Amino acid sequence: MLIELREIKKIYQLGEVEVPALNGVNVSIDRGDFVAIMGASGSGKSTMLNILGCLDQPTSGEYFIEGEDVSKLGRDALARIRNRKIGFVFQSFNLLPRTSALENVQLPLMYAQHTTRAVKHERAMKLLARVGLGDRTHHFPSQLSGGQQQRVAIARALINEPPLILADEPTGNLDSKSSDEIMKILNDLNNDGITVIMVTHEPDVAQRAKRQIHMKDGKVV
Repeated sequence: MLIELREIKKIYQLGEVEVPALNGVNVSIDRGDFVAIMGASGSGKSTMLNILGCLDQPTSGEYFIEGEDVSKLGRDALARIRNRKIGFVFQSFNLLPRTSALENVQLPLMYAQHTTRAVKHERAMKLLARVGLGDRTHHFPSQLSGGQQQRVAIARALINEPPLILADEPTGNLDSKSSDEIMKILNDLNNDGITVIMVTHEPDVAQRAKRQIHMKDGKVV
């Protein structure tokens, strides 16, 4: 078991009004799974992804990653878990515009004191080759198509060799050909043993996962 959520609730305070985003979510995800989280806008899927990614903390409930309860950890401990165990892929790519593809991929290693510059360079080059961009290492994001930018983002998510990739609408800004290429990369990574959890509203994209979790009104249905 890689991930377990037990009775996770998340309530946001808007002034004096309490807005429940998650309402007692129980989910187990095995190592090597590929899960698509689906649901209408406001169903709680983005909040769930933020909690899974240790970007937000639940109001109550327990969240275990590899047997460790991370739901009560402080900010620094959560940052360490994010850095070691989770790679993020976002709809908007989140690349630094004045930085080459190679440097963007190396970014998460900036604070890795025990990793030499040569090792960082070699690891980033290998990952860019793995996502089909071995000939684009020195291109800037503005010189790359949307699909190529997302491949750079996937390589960056893999640089710390995390067991888990979280993808938030990874094909949301892409045409159908680029979407297909990105999903093939995610499927290949999953076949190599990496667990992938993806939020999407596109049924044909969700079909590429091994299983689907549907959310409505802050609950798994």
